[in-house]
Amino acid sequence: MYPFEPHEVQTIQAAVPDVKVEILIAKNRDEFKTLLREAEAVYGDIRGAEFDYAPKLKWVQAGGAGMEGMDQAFRNHPSICTNYARTFAPGISETAIGMLLCLTRGITTHYMPQYYKRQMNPVGTPKSADHTELVGRTMGIVGLGGIGSAIARRAYFGFDMKVIATDAKPLPKPEYVAELHSPEYLMEMVPKVDVLVAAAPHTPQTEKMFNETVFHSMKKTAYFLAMSRGKLYDDMALVKALREGWLAGAGLDVFPVEPPPSTHPIFDFHNVVMTAHTSGWSPDRQVRLIDVFAENVRRYAKGIPLMNVVDKKAGY
Repeated sequence: MYPFEPHEVQTIQAAVPDVKVEILIAKNRDEFKTLLREAEAVYGDIRGAEFDYAPKLKWVQAGGAGMEGMDQAFRNHPSICTNYARTFAPGISETAIGMLLCLTRGITTHYMPQYYKRQMNPVGTPKSADHTELVGRTMGIVGLGGIGSAIARRAYFGFDMKVIATDAKPLPKPEYVAELHSPEYLMEMVPKVDVLVAAAPHTPQTEKMFNETVFHSMKKTAYFLAMSRGKLYDDMALVKALREGWLAGAGLDVFPVEPPPSTHPIFDFHNVVMTAHTSGWSPDRQVRLIDVFAENVRRYAKGIPLMNVVDKKAGY
C-alpha cells in the first residue's frame, strides 16, 4: 500500500533486468487483501488475518526499522521479514550530534531564550562551565546497531570522544569504540559517561530501561539523548531528574507518547532540545530506502540471502 513514485518503481524493477518484477500498489485495504492472493512479497504492513489471504507469501519488507509493532500472526508466519536497519541512521546521528552541541555550547539553554526576546548577551565567563566541549569526553551508547554505530563514529572521529557501548548481540568491537559490553554492564557504564545515548530497539527487555535509578546514577554534568524509541525511557523520571539537577540536560527525538501533550512538564525546561521523531527524515533517506528495497528485490529474485533479516522472536 506504499505509494511508490513511478520512477521508484522503475528503479526497483531495473535491479533485476532479466526477471519480470511485477509491483502492485493497492489503493485501500480491501484491494490489498485481493492482491495478496498472488503476492510472493509484501512491502510495508500486513496484519493478523490478512496472512490467510496470502498463500504464496515468502517475504515481507517492513517499511521502517523498528519492529515492536509486529503482531503474533506475523511472528508465527514462516515468511522472512526484513527491515530498514541502518537506512535512517545518517540523519538520526546528525540530529543527535546537533542536539548535543546545542546543549553543550549553551545554544538551547542560554541563547535561544534570549533570541525569542530579541536579546543577545554572553552568559557566564570564558572559564565558566556554561559552555563545555565534547573533545576528550566519554559517550555511552546503549545499542550499537545502525543508529548507535553512526552516532559512535561521529563522536569518535568528529569530536575525539571516547565511546563505550553495550549491545545484546555478540558484535565485534569497531575501532571507534573503546569498550563494548553486554547489557548487564549498563549500571557500571552510566556513572562514567558524559553523554548517555538510548539507541536500542524497543522490546519487553528494554522498555523503560532508562529509569529513575539510571538518571540518578548519571553525572550532574552529563546529558541524555533518546534517539531510537521513546518507550525506552520513563519520561516522568526524566522530568524529575531534570528538575532536581541529576543531569545537565537532554536531547529527545522520541517520546513515550507522541506527540507529548502541551501540558507535559518536559516543555518547562530550557536544557531540553526536542524534535518530533523526525531525525531520520530527508530526501536522501528516501533514495537509500528505494536502493535497499531494490537490492533486496534483486537478491530475492536471484535466490541470494536478503539484507536486514529480522529475528522475529527477538523483535529486531
